[in-house]
Amino acid sequence: MRKRLFVMLTTAAVLLVAAVVRMSPVSAVASDPYAYKNVRIDGGGFVPGIIFNQTERNLIYARTDIGGAYRWNQSTKSWTPLLDWVGWDKWGYNGVISLATDPVQTNRVYAAVGMYTNSWDPNNGAILRSTDKGDTWQATALPFKLGGNMPGRGMGEALSVDPNDNRVLYFGAPNGNGLWRSTDYGATWAKVASFPNPGNYAQDPADPNGYLSHKPGVVWVTYDPRSSTKGTATKTIYVGVADKENTVYRTTDGGATWSRLAGQPTGYLAHKGVLDTVNGYLYLATSDTGGPYDGAKGDVWRYATATGTWTQISPVPSSSADDHFGYSGLTIDRQNPGTIMVATQISWWPDVIFFRSTDSGATWTRVWDWTSYPNRSFRYKMDITENPWLTFGGNPQPPEVTPKLGWMTESLEIDPFDSNRMMYGTGATIYGTENLKQWDVSGGQFTIKPMAKGLEETAVLDLISPPSGAPLISGLGDIGGFRHTNLDAVPPMLFTQPNFTSTTSLDYAEKSPSIMVRAGNFTDADRPNDSHVAFSTDGGANWFQGSEPGGVNEGGTVAAAADGSRFVWAPKGVTPVYSVGYGNSWQQASGLPTDAVVESDRVNPMKFYGLSGGRLYVSTNGGATFTTTAATGLPTSGKFKAVPGIEGDLWVAGDGGLWHSTNSGTSFTKVSGITKSVNVGFGKAAPGGNYMAVFAVATIDGVTGLYRSDDGGSSWLRINDDKHQWGNMGEALTGDPRVYGRVYLGTNGRGIIYGDRTGPPVTVTPSVTPTDTGSPTASPTVTPTAGTGCTATYKAGTQWQGGFQAEVSVQNTGSSAITGWKVTWTWSGDQKITQLWNGAPSQTGANVSVTNAGYNGNLGPNASTSFGFTATGATSTPPTTVTCTPA
Repeated sequence: MRKRLFVMLTTAAVLLVAAVVRMSPVSAVASDPYAYKNVRIDGGGFVPGIIFNQTERNLIYARTDIGGAYRWNQSTKSWTPLLDWVGWDKWGYNGVISLATDPVQTNRVYAAVGMYTNSWDPNNGAILRSTDKGDTWQATALPFKLGGNMPGRGMGEALSVDPNDNRVLYFGAPNGNGLWRSTDYGATWAKVASFPNPGNYAQDPADPNGYLSHKPGVVWVTYDPRSSTKGTATKTIYVGVADKENTVYRTTDGGATWSRLAGQPTGYLAHKGVLDTVNGYLYLATSDTGGPYDGAKGDVWRYATATGTWTQISPVPSSSADDHFGYSGLTIDRQNPGTIMVATQISWWPDVIFFRSTDSGATWTRVWDWTSYPNRSFRYKMDITENPWLTFGGNPQPPEVTPKLGWMTESLEIDPFDSNRMMYGTGATIYGTENLKQWDVSGGQFTIKPMAKGLEETAVLDLISPPSGAPLISGLGDIGGFRHTNLDAVPPMLFTQPNFTSTTSLDYAEKSPSIMVRAGNFTDADRPNDSHVAFSTDGGANWFQGSEPGGVNEGGTVAAAADGSRFVWAPKGVTPVYSVGYGNSWQQASGLPTDAVVESDRVNPMKFYGLSGGRLYVSTNGGATFTTTAATGLPTSGKFKAVPGIEGDLWVAGDGGLWHSTNSGTSFTKVSGITKSVNVGFGKAAPGGNYMAVFAVATIDGVTGLYRSDDGGSSWLRINDDKHQWGNMGEALTGDPRVYGRVYLGTNGRGIIYGDRTGPPVTVTPSVTPTDTGSPTASPTVTPTAGTGCTATYKAGTQWQGGFQAEVSVQNTGSSAITGWKVTWTWSGDQKITQLWNGAPSQTGANVSVTNAGYNGNLGPNASTSFGFTATGATSTPPTTVTCTPA
């Protein structure tokens, strides 16, 4: 239901309609209760705003550009997400351009939301309001778009509550929409017609994509509470505008009239405007761009509100050759108002600089100083024990260090109740300190630590959950991805050697799951000799890069054969290719369109699939050639996957529905009742079932949600609820093959979500009979030596000219656990192992021995593991006898 109201204000034109949006979708589909948590990474994205309530201790909020808003939990020193209720229909609400916490009724909090102001976001922005600190919300739709992920998003705060009359809020809007006001706690809004300047700055007014042409507009609102009494609207208000010649305006009559602040500096944009009411100073941090990625010049200014005097107090003035940065993060120590701090908006090299003054900007000290180049001295030390990946695997040379102090530091805030606590946002996380005053002690150092627990802001591009090894491997935007051995602990390091800025695709060999492949992106000019594809033979613990064909600039999608013997790769913009082995060389795949999405059959190692333009392509010769199937009616773009254990069993997700094939894509059946789907994945079958659980982000009964089917798609259960929708979820999705019901869900800005059933146990009646028609013929099981506690089974894999691949399974056949094993055999010819994974090989002539790796030697009774290898030789004939001896 929409309600339209018009409110007449004395000094404002009536323009805005108030609207309350429905946040609770209704579906007739049955549900299954789940508990959801984040797979811990901590941070992973840009935090443009940290907002402390000025009257309630420890009430702190953080806003992100694509990942919603958070509230600080002091008891756990972690962040609680507040916008997980946002669904696909309003996914842009996870872009928070500004946030305001009420200093009078501290349960009230407001957020201005909307992700893009160009065509990328189909919806207009909104002002959200809450009376319970963000646990629940109401929304007022705006008649224009907002840009929480647009240029200038670190400026602000543009949304502000009047500290004298908290019924009144102001909001600065982008793209010519000016200044807006509410007099009823944010329920209705009207444009302030008397405000003269909506802001004219755009980074690139001619940008055809409508991104860099965005105008940040009116970017901050700062009240002077001294100008009225409690209960009466504040009369004097300062407003920042993205206009290099007219960047600060003021009203002294509660918004009836406005004027450009006389004598103000020109040539730069005021990113921040912070008022010291004790000493009567308005401080500005300015830069030559809107940021957050750039800024080469800027100044810091102090305005005396009583006299109208401007004083330039820049730690490094813009006129200096040493100024290669703008200024942004700006804060006052409210316990000691003469103490202020400011941050460089961007100082990529060697690092961001924080400046601190204890005399209202007359003099400054730096968080680090040059000694004798390239050496520096530091007033801080960093402790990233809790989030060690923040080094990004780097080992820079002085003057650079790792981890970096930060970048994109648009928000720098001293706790108004505690001069020792400071938090600041970076492009990767929130850092903070609890002993900041050590800065002022001669020879002292304050300690900076990550303060991002619970704040998960990664954009998830792909996820795999293999049947053995680490339960989850992630492919992420901006920080590459991780091997998650413990879902509830921060992994020690992201992917390195090679490092991808973004991992676009992941896969593992279904029958040799320690073999993995990933493809991704990085800036080619920075690393011209690196490849966009990498391989692992130990379940993602270590990686090595393959070669690549010419012209590759982005990773695209990649698939591993079921036995890991070969790979098919479709780099973006380049003809798809295939490789036998680990990418030492690539050959063009015939018949598969450029930019097709590729997947492998999970049973037959010679079978691969491609999806492009609504057609399904199949290769039965290891990716060398593809042919188009007769199937029609598939989505023009989408996601698809093959079911483990059944050759030719495919599911395709996309606009219009969800499709299933049991004959390698020769024909598809559209799944009944599903009108749209985003992605599909598979997990362990339900107890009693013999077909894997199917997970889908799909639309059923008009509700886009996360669903599970335990009967091959005949019926579905909704497994998320209206409080857990996570915006535009589903770019990545998989179940867990080892834990029934567990699902891993990728979001665009809220990280990786994993869920487990909380309902009663279920048992299903088998309704789907899986078949494994494409398994390579296994060589005969070798009888273990009498009296030993383990046995080894050799299975021949793919053979190619001059070489072959094989897998050996090791099982503990004794009644007690073993701590290690050794497998031996003798070749019948000139075979020689070239590479082996999940074990340590030794070969003398034809005699081969393989001992366990450090992580797979401990086997309980009946437990098993495996290792695989590639070898040269004229024949792949299995050895006559294979022996296993427990250590």
